[in-house]
Amino acid sequence: MSEPHALRVGVLSDTHGLLRPEARAFLVGCDYIIHGGDIGSSGVLQDLAAIAPLTAVRGNIDTGEWARELRDTELIRLGDVFAYVLHDIKQLDIEPRAAQVTVVISGHSHQPLIQERDGVLFVNPGSCGPRRFRLPISIGELMINGGRVTANTVELTPS
Repeated sequence: MSEPHALRVGVLSDTHGLLRPEARAFLVGCDYIIHGGDIGSSGVLQDLAAIAPLTAVRGNIDTGEWARELRDTELIRLGDVFAYVLHDIKQLDIEPRAAQVTVVISGHSHQPLIQERDGVLFVNPGSCGPRRFRLPISIGELMINGGRVTANTVELTPS
């Protein structure tokens, strides 16, 4: 019996209307894409959806008519795991472990973070939109193989 195909899930946040070519190139080949909010425009969503199936949540700047259909949170199944997506981790409204969530994805802080807490992986890919202060321009990915999830973030070097 062969091993199941590992899923590569691209994770980004805080594009603020700018989908950098480096971010787009990183996401090519992903099985799925998750955007953690502060998208900035419908064009970013259209561009991402052309690469792979997409789930996106509304961030605090996503107030236009184009963002009306976006939800504040999403619970999605990726292979054998559940991911909970929201923009600001301070607004987490579930107990992830009790809800059988394996990974929580957020944005908002513009600071990349991967941290395991009580058996749950918390991932913030940072921001890959316009540079803010001296924070890195970064993006992330999840590798899901069965019930196992690993995460990493990558600092992008704008051309």
